[in-house]
Amino acid sequence: MAKENHTIKNEFILTGFTDHPELKTLLFVVFLTIFLITMVGNLGLVILISKEHRLHTPMYIFLGNLALVDSCCACAVTPKMLRNFFSENRMISFYECMAQFYFLCTVETADCFLLAAMAYDRYVAICKPLQYHTMMSKKLCIQMTTGPYIAGNLHSMIHVGLLFRLKFCGSNHINHFYCDILPLYRLSCVDPYVNELVLFIFSGSIQVFTIGSVLISYLYILLTILKMKSKKGRVKAFSTCASHFLSVSLFYGSLFFMYIRPNLLEEGDKDIPAAILFTEVVPLLNPFIYSLRNKEVITVLRKILKKEKSQKSLKQMTSTID
Repeated sequence: MAKENHTIKNEFILTGFTDHPELKTLLFVVFLTIFLITMVGNLGLVILISKEHRLHTPMYIFLGNLALVDSCCACAVTPKMLRNFFSENRMISFYECMAQFYFLCTVETADCFLLAAMAYDRYVAICKPLQYHTMMSKKLCIQMTTGPYIAGNLHSMIHVGLLFRLKFCGSNHINHFYCDILPLYRLSCVDPYVNELVLFIFSGSIQVFTIGSVLISYLYILLTILKMKSKKGRVKAFSTCASHFLSVSLFYGSLFFMYIRPNLLEEGDKDIPAAILFTEVVPLLNPFIYSLRNKEVITVLRKILKKEKSQKSLKQMTSTID
């Protein structure tokens, strides 16, 4: 038995939602619906922004990249989770586990920086409209778009590289619906203190910097809104900022609770609700919060749909004449 307990494990079992086996069909339908809506909403937004030249401005470029990142986040987690609802084999190899975490960590880190970039863009547009084109130059826009992906890859490489110092010789059951580093730390036979410290330093620094940027930007925006003379303009601006801030709060709040809270390795039962928020709920909400409430996006979408409808009618008339 002692020999078996010290056998190095190279495969893990994702337990997922095994505490509620009677709900697996309902959960499958719910998460499949969320996944489909998320992919249609986010990828549709990416295509719309890339095709329409009117939307080739910093705000919509950031929004398009946010939608792309959210769709990648859904792809990293949901397909494997859906498969495991009805699969007897929930095994995932160590390298598959690292690949899944690497991809997810990259897109979530990029998400943090993109939200900060979007907040800064709105600050300049609302608080310093006359200087907008000077302050939000094409060069700065490119840097603020590519920077999040570079930071995301570097952040992921650090954590994945440190995973190689761990050994897994006990239980191989990961109490999660995807492969995350916290459950791996809990399963490690090697003290994960170094890994936990690096996670706290890097994740904490990224979240404090990006959350701080968002909060400062929105504070200045709020002060500018309060100075507006038009009551209608104030209500509209408050409504837009409130919905944006809701999405940002859900995302950063769940990430902060997940990776920065005290006693990370002792409270594994709290991981799943927080993870559902930032991997499933936020990517689902973002297209509705950032685009369907935006008049310019709606106008462009209606224009495209009207154009396609006209072309379809024209084709039908041509085929009837022929």
